[in-house]
Order: sequence, then C-alpha cells, then structure tokens
Amino acid sequence: MDVTIHTTYLPHLDPDASLAFYRDALGFEVRSDVGQGTMRWITVGPTNQPGTSILLAPPAADPGITDEERRTITAMMAKGTYGWVLLASRDLDETFETVRSRGAEVVQEPTEQPYGIRDCAFRDPAGNLVRIQEVR
Repeated sequence: MDVTIHTTYLPHLDPDASLAFYRDALGFEVRSDVGQGTMRWITVGPTNQPGTSILLAPPAADPGITDEERRTITAMMAKGTYGWVLLASRDLDETFETVRSRGAEVVQEPTEQPYGIRDCAFRDPAGNLVRIQEVR
C-alpha cells in the first residue's frame, strides 16, 4: 500500500485570527479559503510540502452535532483540550523565536523532554495546542 497523510483537521472560532497564526506566525501558505464569516474552511500547509495540509474548519458545522455536543466542544476548546497538532523543525530555537516574535501565545519554551525529544509549544487563537518538535 502507498498511503500518505494528506490533510488533518483543526477547529477554528475566528478564521481571520487563525489565518494570521498559521500564515503569518508559522509561515504556512494558504491553499484555499472558502465560505464566509465564521463559516470558513481554510486549508494551509508548509510551502515545501504541497501534499500535506491542515484544514481549519468551524468545529460544530456538522448538522448531526447536537446542542449538547456543541457545548462540550466549545468548553473543550476554551480549555485547550480539543485539538492539537505536532509539527517539526530542524532549528527549534530559531523557529521558536520567530513564532514568538510574531505574537503567538507561548505555552512552553524549547525544552528537553524526559522521553528523548526537544520541543516547544504554542496555542493558536482557537485554543489548539501546537507543539513543534526538533528534528535531530
């Protein structure tokens, strides 16, 4: 089999703020932006990986989601426990300083983890945890 990761999903509450984080702070390119208002589906990804994307989407747009589920999703997003993504960089310190200088909310500065990796973490405008791991 030849299976690759094409697109993964993260929720957004404010498409413009999320777009600013992923495009302006992380340097991802915008591949598509459809919809209007808060009901926008935005696809972003690293410029050097055209086959891998993140879809930023309204979290409760599915008509099959109940009001109770919407409340749960909203509460989890507010706590930062609903969505996360793990990215990688060859120069973690430079990446960290660049993303921080562009106004991203820092959760954790570059740290050597006891399980053998070095990483840092940011929170995007929707509360999603964005960890960046150093490639060694």
